[in-house]
Amino acid sequence: MKILIVQTGFLGDIILSTPVITGIKEIYPKSEIYFLTTPAGKILIEKDPLVNQVLVYDKRGKDKGIRGILKTAAKLESLKFDRVYSLHKSYRTSIMLFLTKISHKTGFKKARFSFIYNTKEKRNLEDHDAIRNLSILSSETDISLLKQDLRLFPPDETQVGKELKSLKNSKYILLSPGSAWKTKMWHSKGYNETARYFENKGYFIVVTGAQSEIDICNEVCKNTNAFNLCGKLNLAELKFAAANAKLIVCNDSMALHLASALKTPCVCIFCSTIPEFGYGPWKNKSIIVEKNLNCRPCGRHGHNKCPINTEECMKIPSAEVINACEKILEN
Repeated sequence: MKILIVQTGFLGDIILSTPVITGIKEIYPKSEIYFLTTPAGKILIEKDPLVNQVLVYDKRGKDKGIRGILKTAAKLESLKFDRVYSLHKSYRTSIMLFLTKISHKTGFKKARFSFIYNTKEKRNLEDHDAIRNLSILSSETDISLLKQDLRLFPPDETQVGKELKSLKNSKYILLSPGSAWKTKMWHSKGYNETARYFENKGYFIVVTGAQSEIDICNEVCKNTNAFNLCGKLNLAELKFAAANAKLIVCNDSMALHLASALKTPCVCIFCSTIPEFGYGPWKNKSIIVEKNLNCRPCGRHGHNKCPINTEECMKIPSAEVINACEKILEN
């Protein structure tokens, strides 16, 4: 049996979809599993031993528009899948799958154009997103009996540069101070104070982020000997760096889900969002640091500006984060 999983969302969404790979293999142990995702998503999934092939849908690049939908649908059709499970809820994904002759299509009830699916599953918003994704299999099994861990597989040290190789056996803490939304970012001053504190305790500090986050990463590294890798790592290298850290300190961002998937201990600072939305740490050693404020949460995905211009949720004292880090490192 050839089975296709579709998830072309944000990188964090792709990581949170990975329990479905294990679930399908448990239900259909002899199946061949294919995973359709974005070019960046491919780097996250391609090392997974349960996935026979990762297919790429470059929806914002060469596969953009209706022509790309038609081309990708034709490719899927040629591979003659028996089943498809769509974790992505966009109209674009629904149209693409409608154009294939895959005999059984499963999607979510709230997917746009959900009428194209033979089976439509409900997502319980009170669950963690890992469980919400596993609910795509609810009609076929009791999902509470399935393995629920996130899964990512970093490259080995022969596949990364000298700088990262040298990190593997060192005692380092990885700081990831960025986020797609400003109100989800703990102030750089707090990260800087945390970096300086743990340097004095004998830890090496590694700072990572996207190229667009170079300014905040530079602020975090001020007056420290931190190894600033902002904008210098591809996703495979980032997986390696995250997998070998003693601890990850981050915001509500992809780094949080990397830590969960790689079982790296994590201290996560929630500013404008809350873990009750279902995107908190998952099955790794972790501590959440947050402020109890009447204005929280101010949105499910954060904002580029504080709606009430106080940024109070982002002003958590560094002592609270340092204390949480100490608790994890002591164990």
